[in-house]
Amino acid sequence: MDNSLHLIEIENLGRDYIAGDTTVSAIQAMNFEIDDGEFVSIVGQSGAGKSTLLASMGGMNRPTRGRVVIDTLDIYGLTSEQRADFRSEYMGFIFQSFQLIPYLTTIENVKIPLSISGVQSSRQDEMAESVLDRVGLSDKIDRLPDQLSGGEQERVAIARAIVNGPPILLADEPTGNLDSSTASEVISLLKQLNNEGQTVIMVTHNEALCQYTDRTIRVKDGRCHLGHA
Repeated sequence: MDNSLHLIEIENLGRDYIAGDTTVSAIQAMNFEIDDGEFVSIVGQSGAGKSTLLASMGGMNRPTRGRVVIDTLDIYGLTSEQRADFRSEYMGFIFQSFQLIPYLTTIENVKIPLSISGVQSSRQDEMAESVLDRVGLSDKIDRLPDQLSGGEQERVAIARAIVNGPPILLADEPTGNLDSSTASEVISLLKQLNNEGQTVIMVTHNEALCQYTDRTIRVKDGRCHLGHA
């Protein structure tokens, strides 16, 4: 890829919602770039538009205007099927509520993206066990989610997000439900993944987490302000 190109380019992005007779702009107008290998925090108060921004960047929330360009591809110029394939290959998602399936074991939860992407079943266990070892849960592969602590559940969610080896990791409030010491462990794990080459974009309302990232994008009233942590 040409060095003058960025991994992610957000161009005049806007997202409106209709509420009765009123139009509410969750995102007014945003322009920024993220380069391959960066660890970027997106910070703002609840309702500022940061989660809407992350969903739009992840191909899950079509913007009202503007473009999301990833690796030179305008992702909303793709069909919904092409965009689903693109998400599967390029992106891992970590959600605040973990979103683990309660009746599946740790390893079964981690294998979900592999079955969707058509990885041979003989490879699925091997790949899942490898990422669970990376996040320190190789001894908990047969546990159900309610047999794990909150921090362990979050690490399962991270393992599930990285099992396909996506170049981009999108994390929406990954420490929001965790105590401070467990949150530090999760941030350290995200930093380690970033050091290994993964681009990490983390939405948070916690200003203290910005010290761990390369750069901070501050979101307020649907607009962004760029800066360094």
